[in-house]
Amino acid sequence: MLDEKNDPTTSDDTNAVEKKEEVTSKTEELTTDTKETQAEDTTVEEVQAETQEAVNELEETVAEDSEDESATKRHEIPVLDYHSMSMENLVKEFGKLVKNEKIQVIKDHVDQIKTEFNQKYGELIEQKKEEFIADGGNIIDFRYTTVVKTDFNSIYNEYKEKRNAYYKNLEQDLKQNLANRLTIIEELKGLINVEENINTTYKHFKSLQEQWRNAGPIPRGEYNNVWRTYHHHIERFYDFLHLNRDLRDLDFKRNLEEKEQIIAQAEALAEEADANKAFRKLQSLHKIWKEEVGPVAKELREDIWQRFSNATKVIHDKRQEYLKNIDAIYEQNLIKKQEIISNIMQVANEKVSSHNVWQKKIKEIEALREAFFNAGKVPLKVNEDTWAAFKEAVRTFNRNKNAFYKDLKKDQQSNLNKKLDLVKTAQAHKDSEDWEMTTPIMKKIQSEWKRIGHVPRKHSDRIWKEFKDACNHYFDRLHASKNKASEQEIANLETKNVFLEKMNALEFSGDKEADLEVVKQHIDEWKGIGRVPYNKKNIEDTFNKRLDGIFKKLGVDPTEAEMIKYSNKMSALSESKDHRKIENERNFVRKKITEITGKMHQLENNLQFFANSNSENPLVKDVHKNIEKHRKELDIWKAKLKHLKEI
Repeated sequence: MLDEKNDPTTSDDTNAVEKKEEVTSKTEELTTDTKETQAEDTTVEEVQAETQEAVNELEETVAEDSEDESATKRHEIPVLDYHSMSMENLVKEFGKLVKNEKIQVIKDHVDQIKTEFNQKYGELIEQKKEEFIADGGNIIDFRYTTVVKTDFNSIYNEYKEKRNAYYKNLEQDLKQNLANRLTIIEELKGLINVEENINTTYKHFKSLQEQWRNAGPIPRGEYNNVWRTYHHHIERFYDFLHLNRDLRDLDFKRNLEEKEQIIAQAEALAEEADANKAFRKLQSLHKIWKEEVGPVAKELREDIWQRFSNATKVIHDKRQEYLKNIDAIYEQNLIKKQEIISNIMQVANEKVSSHNVWQKKIKEIEALREAFFNAGKVPLKVNEDTWAAFKEAVRTFNRNKNAFYKDLKKDQQSNLNKKLDLVKTAQAHKDSEDWEMTTPIMKKIQSEWKRIGHVPRKHSDRIWKEFKDACNHYFDRLHASKNKASEQEIANLETKNVFLEKMNALEFSGDKEADLEVVKQHIDEWKGIGRVPYNKKNIEDTFNKRLDGIFKKLGVDPTEAEMIKYSNKMSALSESKDHRKIENERNFVRKKITEITGKMHQLENNLQFFANSNSENPLVKDVHKNIEKHRKELDIWKAKLKHLKEI
């Protein structure tokens, strides 16, 4: 690039040939002058070197964007935090870019989206592959895809097609634009020797300048050479204008005003908080300075260029400081991510033995993964290592999780087999009408079902429905049967109430044996009436109290009376054929015998404390009385057990 401070002189005493030589040697002359200044002040030398470095760096970016007139557009598209996005959101954002933006300006965005998507999808594939192998699959049979991957591939193919079409047309356009610009340069050359009115020539010159501005982008490899050639011939033309100083000075004045405005804009960028935005704007100002604004008077060139260079250095330094801060931020992000990786490994190595706890751990890992992606970028030099460590930590967790669920699936398969057996039992008994025998069975298998653990999810709903339907079918029939029987039970209750009144009016002959037979007949008659509603079963207690009164009136021995009532009770139980209730009664009687025997032994042991006491001692008499009472009770319970054994 030809610096403004190196623009050639336009004095009236310099002819065109001298001017060309001056252009050729201007850099060497400036270098000589600068060295003389630097010899006097090395600090100035350093500042100038830094300023020139800043300018060169910026000019390189201008040349880089030379092929694309819409290059500035790419900087206007917001750069989102693709690193923290889910795969679904990455695909959504990718689709919006391809649909709404020019294809040539979204490359950086697409590259970032592609990188982040591939990393996340690769992690998912690794996880699914390990689960597949953990379930007993062969690695060569592993196949996996998702809708989000299909959508991404579709959008990326559309992007490539549009991009290829654009660059195919761009190559042709760049070549044509280059040819047009070279033609403009040739016409500029011809203006020097043309014999025509100077005003006509000047108008032609201004027309060529306008054509140049609208000629479009050219290949970046040709950009600097073509621009230097064009600028050289622009300067030659201004030398030629020494014949018409007014036109030349008018252009110098206009160019100076435009460059003053550019400098003012560049200096104002120092207040811009966004360093990248300021840098991009400065690029645009340099391009305008270079391509759209001509030279100024020789005596002003170095000063005005230095002002622009100084403004450039301010923005450059500000951006460098921003990049340093970015590095510091990236280092902080690295510390955060390393801590997250450590936390993932800690969770991964915890010993977990229950499904519920594993589910909590899975949520913890999901939160840590999200935190990892939200932590921001890390220094490029450690990016791959950090990502690899993250993947390995997550993979360790997944391996341990898969190992647990592999064993759990074995248990669930065993549970499934047990529940299938219960389903068969329920279905085999659902139509039974033997209510007394079947109801305990159905209740038992319901309890067993609750105790059995989880089954594979794909079977859970189906077998539960089969089991529930069979149980509901049986109990619906049972309840319907009970509802039907309840009408008879109400009638039985009314009959028994009448029977109780009848017993109140019962008269006896005075012959104990004959009267006792009458009572037994009434007992048999009572049993024959049948069951009453459950909530009215206390009528049996009322009947037994009536019997107690009758037995007392007849002088029947209490033991004999108790056994008559017990025989009545057991007869009804035997007729029900409820073996479970009969067995429960046996266990109850045995327990009572053991209990009473224990009390008697305790009382007999207590008598030893009164070995030397008088038998008339009230305490001793009370103990003997209790022992006798328990002995009678024991005789009754033994008689009951004997009766039960005969059933």
